[in-house]
Amino acid sequence: MTETIINLETVNPIEFFGVNNGKLDILKKKFPLLKILSRGTQLKLSGAPEQIESAREKIELIIAYLERNGHMSQNYFEQVLGGDDSETVDHFRENSPGEVLVFGPNGKSVRARTANQKKLVMETEKNDIVFAIGPAGTGKTYTAVAIAVRALKNKQVKKIILTRPAVEAGESLGFLPGDLKEKIDPYLRPLYDALDDMIPADKLGYYMSTRVIEIAPLAYMRGRTLDNAFIILDEAQNATDLQLKMFLTRIGANAKAIITGDLTQIDLPRNQRSGLITAVRILRNIDGIGHIELDEDDVIRHRLVKQILRAYNKENERERTAEKENLSDKKGFKS
Repeated sequence: MTETIINLETVNPIEFFGVNNGKLDILKKKFPLLKILSRGTQLKLSGAPEQIESAREKIELIIAYLERNGHMSQNYFEQVLGGDDSETVDHFRENSPGEVLVFGPNGKSVRARTANQKKLVMETEKNDIVFAIGPAGTGKTYTAVAIAVRALKNKQVKKIILTRPAVEAGESLGFLPGDLKEKIDPYLRPLYDALDDMIPADKLGYYMSTRVIEIAPLAYMRGRTLDNAFIILDEAQNATDLQLKMFLTRIGANAKAIITGDLTQIDLPRNQRSGLITAVRILRNIDGIGHIELDEDDVIRHRLVKQILRAYNKENERERTAEKENLSDKKGFKS
């Protein structure tokens, strides 16, 4: 058995260990074969040399990150410990949270916070249309809005158009109270929330009143030509083939578009096919159209969201396996 001591004098121990040693507990679970003890500003590791070396590499990445930034969220802490690929390691070693996209109210910085979010930024710089596909909580919409706001502030475009289908699970617009705007606004709320984080309220109000920033349901895009604009279609999995084709053919001169969606949360009626599935398939090899897939490692919500996604993915896989076995049994019975 080997022992080693790692000094944490250059960082705030509370930031490293977490509140009530929450991060330390995560570290111990990641390396169950090691004995890990904390003593003031020191961390003592005991165990097999190869395990110690692996833990040391991760811990040094965390220390370097904290030295640069002063704070590391629990999600980031878990990402460092769970990312064994060189790309994740390089992301935290060299770029930490990534380039600032925009500074919001009170100096809040908005960045690409994961490796795939950073890829989304790069794909948008190289392409005029980008599909960003991934589950809930991976920052697709938030990062896309930040990219659009940056383009507006840098005068690369003259306006931002944010849109999404007014389709949700188990509800109908007709049953909601109020006029058409009041009926639609709840469906567009995530877009408003993202903008609130990036633009001061008075300036956002001005942009909205002058239509520099426009938020509207997808149906309102029909018949328009969108020039000099940054357009985001959110929740695109709930657009039909015709709707998505209509949207993509609205894009005009000097315009960019990001289409976000989650193919596991399609709320369309059973007799309607998601246009996002078709678009991703038939547009994949067109020059100027980029594709990025985000996954559970990009989840930046509560730490339990990642585990919830994994549990649902396992259940979906179990159901697919059972369905295949059931079909196989039926064929065998017929023969």
